[in-house]
Formats: sequence, C-alpha cells, structure tokens
Amino acid sequence: MVCVSSAVAGEMLQDLKVGHILGGTPRKMQIGDILGVILAGLVMFFPLYVLHNSDLASNPAGGFGGKALPAPQAGLMAALSQGIVGGEMAWPLVVVGIAMGVSLILIKVRSPMLFSVGMYLPLETTFAIFVGGVIRGIVDKTAKKRGFNDAQKARVENAGILSASGLIAGEALVGLFIAVVVFARDQMGEKAEFWIIPGFETIGPWLALLVFGVLAAYLIRVPLSKAGSPDEPAPPSAMM
Repeated sequence: MVCVSSAVAGEMLQDLKVGHILGGTPRKMQIGDILGVILAGLVMFFPLYVLHNSDLASNPAGGFGGKALPAPQAGLMAALSQGIVGGEMAWPLVVVGIAMGVSLILIKVRSPMLFSVGMYLPLETTFAIFVGGVIRGIVDKTAKKRGFNDAQKARVENAGILSASGLIAGEALVGLFIAVVVFARDQMGEKAEFWIIPGFETIGPWLALLVFGVLAAYLIRVPLSKAGSPDEPAPPSAMM
C-alpha cells in the first residue's frame, strides 16, 4: 500500500507539472487525476489477473515474482516491509547502502539513484536502459555535430522522449496481448496446437534483432528530423 500510494503521488506530481506547462487549471488537473486513479483501480484487476495466471498455469513457480514476471521493486518493498514489521531487518545491508549512497554523492556520480536502482533490477532491464542511453548519446552527439541551437536540441529531445514513451506503452500493450494469448492457450489445453508455428523458435531471435535494429534507427532518425529551422521559437521545455 505504501509503495502504490508513493508511486501514485509521484505520478500525480508529474501530471500536475505537465499540466501546468500546457496551461491546465489545478481544478481540472486534480479531477482528471482522481478519475484516473478510480478507473485504474476498477479496471487493472483483470489484466493483472491474466498476467499472473497466464504464467502460473504453465509454470507453478511463475506468476508475479517468478522468472517471467520478477517484479523486483515489489519484492524489494515486500522485503523491507516484512523486515520492519517482523523485526528482522538486515540493518548491515541498509547501512552499507547508505554508505554507498553518500560515497556516490561525494565522488559526484551524475545519477546515484540510477546506480542504486540498477543493483536490484534484473540484467535484461538494466541492459535495455543502457541501450537506450547509448541511443540517446548518439542522438546528442549528432545534434552537436550538426550545430543545432538550444531550441533545436529541445525539439529533438521532446521528439525522442515522445517516441520512447510510445514504445514503452506499446511494449506494455503487446505484453498484455501475449499474456491473454498464453492464458487462452492454457485454458484450451490440447486444442491449442494450432498456436504453435513450426520453426519459429529458430528464426525468432534473429527476427527480434532485425526489429531492434529498425527501432534503434527510428529512435535516432525521427527525433533528429524534428529539429526544425534555427529561427523557430523554442518549445516550453527549452524556456523553463
């Protein structure tokens, strides 16, 4: 409950900030956030149920907390809560984490929080973040090489953020679609043989690499194409 309420509070702060930049009134923004929380609470049970049981049906140790859905942040919060309530908190580890955080700040690491988050997230997640950082670095170096001014760089950054956000949302929707397919297949049992595509397990990884290359090129070329002319006015993010 503490984790969810903190996440909702942080998400609302982002919403209010974006709404302020776009000229929204506090009353309308707060009404929209309240409706969003209520509707999400009513609707999200069903996709969460499908996600949990689609993996649980084929793997008894699956579901949330399993290999396919590790839920590291939820596991971390559960471990902290159980340690505090049960009086079995691993305080030496907490003290070591505090010392590492202070040390990272003293040596002026740019993002101590990212360093800390990367220690408990699974490798596939942190590697995806690393790849995204590499793509962002390529875009920034290309924009600098082309001599873009601050307004053009801001437009490139905005376009890149929107493109990446769309991919994140799309990945979530596709993951939910896959969970529904797996859930339906497990419910059908032997009748689900037609779901299997012969030979796809061999070409699947190569096809994924091809799609990844296309997405990487998209995330580089599209934001750079949105730079506009040097005399165009700066977007809101560049003026803040």
